[in-house]
Parts: sequence; structure tokens; C-alpha cells
Amino acid sequence: MRYDVVVIGAGPAGLAAAKTCAEAGMSVALLDAGARPGGQFWRHAEGKPPVRFELSGVDYLPGSRIWFLEPGFRVHTETAVIQGERLIVATGAYDRSVPFPGWQLPGVVTAGAAQALLKEHGVAIGSRVVVAGSGPFLLPVAAGLATAGVKVQAVLESSKLRGYLTAVPPLSKTLQASGYAITLAKHRIPYKRGRTIVAAHGTDHVTAVQTRHETIECDALAVSYGFTPQIELPLAIGCAVHTVDGSLVVSVNDRQETSVGNVFAAGEVTGIGGSDLAWVEGQIAGLACAGQDIPKALRRRRHRLQRFAGVLERVHPAPPVDCPEETVLCRCEGVTVGEVKAAPAIDGRGVKLMTRAGMGWCQGRTCGYAVACVLSQRHQRRVSVPDLLAFGTRPIAQPITLGELIGDESR
Repeated sequence: MRYDVVVIGAGPAGLAAAKTCAEAGMSVALLDAGARPGGQFWRHAEGKPPVRFELSGVDYLPGSRIWFLEPGFRVHTETAVIQGERLIVATGAYDRSVPFPGWQLPGVVTAGAAQALLKEHGVAIGSRVVVAGSGPFLLPVAAGLATAGVKVQAVLESSKLRGYLTAVPPLSKTLQASGYAITLAKHRIPYKRGRTIVAAHGTDHVTAVQTRHETIECDALAVSYGFTPQIELPLAIGCAVHTVDGSLVVSVNDRQETSVGNVFAAGEVTGIGGSDLAWVEGQIAGLACAGQDIPKALRRRRHRLQRFAGVLERVHPAPPVDCPEETVLCRCEGVTVGEVKAAPAIDGRGVKLMTRAGMGWCQGRTCGYAVACVLSQRHQRRVSVPDLLAFGTRPIAQPITLGELIGDESR
């Protein structure tokens, strides 16, 4: 199957890009691993009406788990190979994890996982939940759990939020935050600033979380320290990247063009900025992909939203990894902080080879940031692009069976 443009990812950025390209008269394929459009932000249960989805003129292909992307824009999924003359990458991001003693206990999950289970399946992660970490994402997670009948013991924000005093957020963000604050107040949920989780306690399940100020009993913990862009596919075709807030992001110009010709990127994959910014970037990428001019008003809106994203980055910076040496760092392979520090390696690739950190089921998605941080601390330098590339480069982006691989080669 051949198209003028293949859009990867059906979150806000991908939907906006696909819609814009289709309106420009291009043939468009929109691929997404999910069963329904919307991505993480607009995730919804089957049978419930989605928000703002207009896919007329677009071949929407849900359940398309892309395992390989080759130059020339041949996109390999588990069931098909799709060719595009141009490519728009809008693969989004996933939760950034920061280890602490006890983070591997059952009942400790990322805030994104807690929200996904609740939104799509109506499943709460516990009956007495602590929501902790840093960033505005803690608010909708706590509000959603409380509305579902969960007793949210507390929201623990590690930052002190002073940076917001000099920032003027967009009106949409102010309204969102106000709504969440009202929900937290209605359910009498304590919101505590400057509180960082230092340990989770329990034997076969989490029973309490500890900060430097207090211990709070719970039967589940949802923790989030921001997000990490999902960049396996753009890396596979050679897109240039750089670091922002401790993560690799795809480098783009003011038309959302990457360093590879006819490849565009939009949304969280170019830097964490939220759904409004992702939608605007998707529109710009779609217009640029169609060879059209970018309206000045759209550029100004992107600039305002990017500026506020910069405020969020300063107020909620990537946290340091500061935990005892016996703390498990790589949960898949059972590698501890001490083992990474003791490894005679100078870069991320060396640590992987010598300790197997980042070589388990998650392929470094969960521990990559933390391992890179521990390595950089040991050598008294900043986290480098090569360190992060060691955990972000995955030629096979998704697990695939040999049978599926043979079937792919036969097409």
C-alpha cells in the first residue's frame, strides 16, 4: 500500500497532521498501536464518544504496532508493509521513571499506567492511593481517581512551584488546573509541595510511602516525573536528536521538518509540551508536508505554547537519581545502583554490556534515564546524548515473533 504521507501516531499531533494533509488533497495513512484514536491524552473506553476526532479522507489503521522503519519510508507492522512518499512522526511519549527503594513492589505504577487503566478499562489501581512525583500531570490523575471513588491519600509534588509566580499560563491551562483544584478540594485531597518519595514500604505489596517529612499508608502508588519522548522510529531512519530536560528529542526546524528529507515530527516526540502544543505542531507539520505556507497566527500560537512548556521544564526539572546503592535500578535484570557505579564503563553502551542494565523486557524504556544519570554522576559530567542513545536506539522498535518476521519478509 502506497500513500502520499504516512502519519505514525494517532494522538493530538498525529490526528491534527493527518486531518490537515487530507484536507490538502493528499492520500493519508494514519497508523497507531492503539485500538482507538486519541493517544494517551484522549484515551477513552470502547463505546464512549471520542473528542475532536475527524478522520474523513484518512485511512486510519488502528492496532498497527510498527516494529521497523526503513529509509524510503517503508513502514513494517505486524500485518503489513506500508509505503509513504513522506512521513510524519507523532509517536508521543511515555512516563519517565526515577527509582527509589521499593519502587519494584506490586502496587507501585507510573501515573500514566494508572490513568490508562482508569480511562480505558474503568480499573482503579487501588482503594487508597498516593499520587506523587512532579508536574501538572499529577492533577488529572488524582482527580480522575477521586471521581471514580478512590480514596486519594495525598498528592505529593516534589517541586515547590515558585517558578509559576512569574509565568502567565495560557487560558486553557488555567481553566484545566482550576477544574482539577476544585475536584481535589471537593474530595479533601491534601496537595503537598516540596515532598519527594524516598521509599515505598511493603513485603509482597506496597503498604506505605515515605518522604523526608512523613509516612503515608496506602495500597497503591502512582508516580510520575514527567515524560520521555518515544524516538525509536525517527532514530531508525537517522533523524538528528538533542537533549531537553534529560531526554532525547527529535530536532526540527520551524516547519517541523527533521534533518531527514520529507520527514516531519510533531508533538511530544519533539519535546514535552502538552496536548494543545501537540495539536498546533501537528497542524504545522501537515501544512509543511503538503507544501503549504504556515499562517503567522499558527506560528504565534506555537510560540506561546512552547514558551509555557519552557516554564514547566524549569519548574519541574528532571530529578536527580539519588538513592542507596542497594536500590534496584534495572528491574528487568535486577541490576542495582551499586553495580552500575562499580562497572568499569565510561558510556551507556559499556554499562549495558557489562551489567545488562537496559537489556531486559523493557529495553531500557523504564531504567534508561536513571542508568544514564547514575553513570554521569559517577564520572562527574552531564548526561550526554551517547549515554541516552545507548538506551533509546532500538532497531526493532517492538517485540515481534520469528513467524511474524518471516511473514513480513514474504511480502
